[in-house]
Amino acid sequence: MQNNNNASNAGQTLVIVGATSLIAQHCARQWLQAGGIGRVVLVGRDAARLQGVADDLQVRQPQARIDVMAGDVTQAASIAALVQHLVAQGVPDTVLIAHGSLPDQARCQGDLASAEQAMAVNGLSPALCAEAFAGAMQVAGRGTIGIIGSVAGDRGRKSNYVYGAAKGLVERYAEGLQHRLAGSGVKVVLIKPGPTDTPMTAHLKARGAKLASVEQVAQAVVRGMARGTPVVYAPAKWALIMAVIRNLPRAVFHKMDI
Repeated sequence: MQNNNNASNAGQTLVIVGATSLIAQHCARQWLQAGGIGRVVLVGRDAARLQGVADDLQVRQPQARIDVMAGDVTQAASIAALVQHLVAQGVPDTVLIAHGSLPDQARCQGDLASAEQAMAVNGLSPALCAEAFAGAMQVAGRGTIGIIGSVAGDRGRKSNYVYGAAKGLVERYAEGLQHRLAGSGVKVVLIKPGPTDTPMTAHLKARGAKLASVEQVAQAVVRGMARGTPVVYAPAKWALIMAVIRNLPRAVFHKMDI
């Protein structure tokens, strides 16, 4: 772990898992700009990229302490050790679990190893990360856990059902965790972005797809977590869009090329 020892540690502690994602970076900027954050811990696999994000945030908010922690968040033992180390320094007030990737559906259909990796990174890993933090936060009786899922988890579609299955796992997990922690003082927020203008969706943008801005999605994440909203669609229009898609009769749905 690297940190700015000269910065103040007063205020709340924010942990972001998958902190190099563009959505996560914009969330961190908005949280720091709003004030009240004394320490930010950026977690991910690539130490060099994490440090780049940390340096940017430190310039934006010199008084905050920005730490980086590199580790493998796809393996249970690594997740447990990482979170144990963090919690030993103090139970965080806010945790955002933001990592993921958009797999190639055709490749996943032809290569089980690719499908396995996609489901692990986008489904099992976020759930395990949330579970690792949940116990300590429950004992503390406070805090907010935000998990970035996807509208893709609302209904399986042929264009991305491996990714959608993983995000469906995240949704059922978040729902169960919300039930477990009801009345504990810990809030669990599931964020479901629609297609967003990030490097992960560059191929969609090239095809002319309409994508939400990262700033818009980050604002919805930060606002939803502050309110403790159980499910946040980002942008909000996706709540209506996905309600329609979920309720289409199967005979109609199977004729659609989506």
